[in-house]
Amino acid sequence: MAKRGGYSGMGMPGNMNNLMKQAQKMQRQLEENQKNLEEMEFTTTAGGGAVSVKISGKREILEVKLSPEVVDPDDIEMLQDLITAAVNEAIRKVDEENASVMSKLTGGLGGLGGLGGGLPF
Repeated sequence: MAKRGGYSGMGMPGNMNNLMKQAQKMQRQLEENQKNLEEMEFTTTAGGGAVSVKISGKREILEVKLSPEVVDPDDIEMLQDLITAAVNEAIRKVDEENASVMSKLTGGLGGLGGLGGGLPF
């Protein structure tokens, strides 16, 4: 027996429409949250504040500040390590903020917005 409208799948068509509307709404929210994150700035320090790094939500370094006392020509490796540590911490902050926003938006579903699957469409 053919169903009206040619729908022969399992479930009710209204539920699929609602699911699609919710997915589209979530996609819009994901895009808005991503834009907001990209506009944010994160600042971290290393070496007790000797090195400060400011990074955008796009993971672009905006600023690096060095305290004069950390600039020792005889110990360049320490300065390099401090800069690396500050940059890595700034990137972690961006990632944590992104994960927090995504978790709130998806209610813990994860894998949405092209981040590994999760929904069958």
